[in-house]
Amino acid sequence: MNIGDYSRGGKTRGYNQAQDHDMGVTEKYIPCGILDEDSGQLYLNFGSNYKTSDFIVDSLSIWWTAISQSEKQQIDFIQIKMDNGPENSGVRTQFLNRMVDFSSKVGKSIQLLYFPPYHSKYNPIERCWGILEQHSLWNSFPKH
Repeated sequence: MNIGDYSRGGKTRGYNQAQDHDMGVTEKYIPCGILDEDSGQLYLNFGSNYKTSDFIVDSLSIWWTAISQSEKQQIDFIQIKMDNGPENSGVRTQFLNRMVDFSSKVGKSIQLLYFPPYHSKYNPIERCWGILEQHSLWNSFPKH
């Protein structure tokens, strides 16, 4: 979705000084979703840049801060299912270093499970995206 100084969703009503048309904004909100398969809770974090390894691990940190202490105590290890994209590849040292730091910080082991290329449809988070895309509000924002 575009980030900008918009009024009434881009629709004008008479003379106004709001920026109500596409001003060539290039900045977008990028979602990162975390699905807790045990509880069915979906956590969404939006960043205003590209999806990077830092954004993914920062989103995990925000999720960890958001869950309760009792939820944290029930977690033996964190299992993350990923699509092996360029930002979270198992050979990307920046991503792996950040994950090791996050694991040390929260005191939990982390398992990274990668889906083979072109099989991300089996990742449970992909079903969440499909459900969200069926809602008019989610679809009303321009795609990047």
